[in-house]
Amino acid sequence: MDYLRTLGSAAVSTLVQKSGLNLPFSLGPKISSLDGVCNLYDGTKRDDGSSVSIFEYDYSDQTKKASKEFATNALRKLRSTRHPDVLRFIDAVETDTIIYIMTERVRPLQSVLQSWCGRDAKEREDWIFWGLHRISVALTFVNDPCASTHGKLCINSIFISPSGEWKLGGFELFSNPKEEAPILYVCAIYPNSSVWAAPEVKKGGWSVLKEYEPAVADAYALGLLLYAVFNPALGLPATAHPPHPSPTVSSSGSIPPVVFASFQKLLNPNPKGRQSPKSFLEIGMMDNGFFAKNKLVKVCLGLENFTLRSETEKNAFLRALQESSASFPPEFTSNRVLPSLITALEYGGATAAMILPLVLQFGVNVSPEEYPSLILAPLIKLYASPDRGTRMALLDHLPEYAEKLDKKIVSEKIFPHLSTGFSDTVAVIREATTKSIILLAPKLTDRILNNDLLRFLAKMQADSEPSIRTNTCILIGRLGPTLGYNTKKKVLVPAFSRALRDTFVHARVAGLMAFMATIDCFDVDDMANKVIPNIAFTMIDKEKLVRDQAFKAIDLFVKRLENHAAAMPDTSLPDSGSSAVLHEQTTLVTTAAGAASSLAGWAISSLGKKLITSDLQTTIGVGTSTAPLAERSISVPPPLETIGINSSIALTSPQTVSASSSLTSSRVKGMKLGSNNIPLSATAAILAGQWTDDNTESVRTENPWGNDDLIDVNADEDDWSAFETAPAVMAPKAITPSKLGFYLSGNEISTQHLPGRKTLGSVSSPASTMKETSCGQNKNNEIPKHMPSPTLPAPSFAEMTKEEKASEMARRKEERKQVIFQHFVSIHFTELNNQRIALLKEQKKGAIRG
Repeated sequence: MDYLRTLGSAAVSTLVQKSGLNLPFSLGPKISSLDGVCNLYDGTKRDDGSSVSIFEYDYSDQTKKASKEFATNALRKLRSTRHPDVLRFIDAVETDTIIYIMTERVRPLQSVLQSWCGRDAKEREDWIFWGLHRISVALTFVNDPCASTHGKLCINSIFISPSGEWKLGGFELFSNPKEEAPILYVCAIYPNSSVWAAPEVKKGGWSVLKEYEPAVADAYALGLLLYAVFNPALGLPATAHPPHPSPTVSSSGSIPPVVFASFQKLLNPNPKGRQSPKSFLEIGMMDNGFFAKNKLVKVCLGLENFTLRSETEKNAFLRALQESSASFPPEFTSNRVLPSLITALEYGGATAAMILPLVLQFGVNVSPEEYPSLILAPLIKLYASPDRGTRMALLDHLPEYAEKLDKKIVSEKIFPHLSTGFSDTVAVIREATTKSIILLAPKLTDRILNNDLLRFLAKMQADSEPSIRTNTCILIGRLGPTLGYNTKKKVLVPAFSRALRDTFVHARVAGLMAFMATIDCFDVDDMANKVIPNIAFTMIDKEKLVRDQAFKAIDLFVKRLENHAAAMPDTSLPDSGSSAVLHEQTTLVTTAAGAASSLAGWAISSLGKKLITSDLQTTIGVGTSTAPLAERSISVPPPLETIGINSSIALTSPQTVSASSSLTSSRVKGMKLGSNNIPLSATAAILAGQWTDDNTESVRTENPWGNDDLIDVNADEDDWSAFETAPAVMAPKAITPSKLGFYLSGNEISTQHLPGRKTLGSVSSPASTMKETSCGQNKNNEIPKHMPSPTLPAPSFAEMTKEEKASEMARRKEERKQVIFQHFVSIHFTELNNQRIALLKEQKKGAIRG
């Protein structure tokens, strides 16, 4: 059947195109034929693509010549009659053989009634009463203000809009008795006109209506319509046939009892005693009338007068609308109620907060294509409203429409207004704004997400309300995986650590849970160096809830680190020396002292394994002692007793200096506390001269071994200060490249690896201390300040082989290192002595005051 309709409409379109007409619409499928005079088509308006209906009056056939007068009258009356309950005229096309009337999209009442048969009886009854109310209003308008008679009130002249509203159409016989030759008086030739004709018309013809009021004929037709809509499966009632007996309850079919009395009056055979459509409407709108108590009628009346009502009346109406909304037909809510609410919503005001939930509720049935323009557009405008009630309503119902928002709209139109809520003076607005971000975050641009938004959240973490601070931390934790890589590293740890120091218990718990939720956002270095240290103190929190969560968090991160450590290599040392080092330490230690000893032994033994045999045979001259120290690694200083320092001044942590050979006795005569030292300027001059000579030769020859052949024992970055037991003194100032006249690589000399902090031992008395200090001095071994250390004449590189050049380069390098080592040790011991003297003075002053 649809195929035939489509084929018919296609044929009509072809004929229209051949006739040269430029139609303002596109003709769609045929819907139905009305009384054989008119054909109803679906169509599309060319201007905006909106859906319309097309009434086609084709009188090209000689047998339908009379239809031209009806079509012309229908076009003229419909174009001039404007009423909400009358079919809305849009446009028309008229030729010598055909007339097209374009109206709003509608369906014939007869076909819609059939679809309503399967619905709930009460819902169907309410819908019919609502429709009769609209038709009664339209007929009252036609009969009184227009002083006209419709003349063709029947099922075929009523149409249903997409909202379910009944619209009055069929204006082919619409006439005003005062007109010249009204068409109503010749309508006897209209097909099936006797079906809705009143008894007086059937008896005396249509011209008899000149003697009565315009509403007489329409009133009788309204009674027949009432019977037809409640009894669609039955034919005309018995009263419609002569002798027109009065209707009885048994003959009324499914007509509700509440309207039966009016039904009888409408079908009164006597025109003068017949009830008019206006009286029928007034009776129905009386208190507890069949129209007044109909919920659909009440809703429509409330929407029509909504802007004229007081705030109290508006709120009462909206509450009633919300309570009864579930029983409304879907098409009624989507196409009748919803547009009216949206119009009211655009005006804002105090009622906007109550209208918004209804708009979203009724908008569920709106098609996805129409939802952005019909629902979202007015909602987006409301974000600019300063009304707090409206803003709260928008945020409370954000989950219902957030997914339908476009990313561009959120970033450009919503977030700029939404962000004002972060600084609102009302805490409820600030909290609702914070909670809403998680729904809009996927729609925000990277710039807003990683920059603007985080600035607002940083302020929210310092909010006076504990719940806002807690929710802000939770929000950052949920946003963590979506942030940029650099943002994660800079923001997450400080943000969560701030929450861990919050005075609110649940904020601290939220900080711990946020750390756990974003564990994948941290690399292992950050876990070990930042995350675990920041969490650790919460394991002794005063609240058990926090402590329990802290232990869970620590356990989670430790397990992650254990899994990573299990996959790491056993050592990062070069392969050539790894086997020699690993066997030295194979057991774990359990005390700090044991750890210090173990680490010191490891450093010494590992260096000793790397030194060559000839280097192990050299000694360091101390005073007059020439005993060899073959068994000691020269990476650390000799015992303090051997250089004239009392054992009470002990080093409690191992100190290492990068070196691969010992000092020769010919270059260094000794290291003594309090002895005259080589000036820094003289040392720099000597080193600079040697560095210049060496660099001159190294430019000519390649380094045959490079830096990779030596172990950098100064690379030990362990924190030795943990094992110190006494106040620390300041480390000596590092020698800068500008003073020495050359650039020192970080791998060669590093101030953090040179002897720094030392521990002062116990001191019995000032006298004994002075004695111990003086006995360590040897004037015979003093080095004059004005004389640099003697240097051996450097052999010429031109006479050396490649191996000899490499050996000579290594020797010179080690000599420089030993000179630097001696210089810094001497400076350090001088400062150490000064510290001891200051300590003795303080003790002496304390004893005097005591």
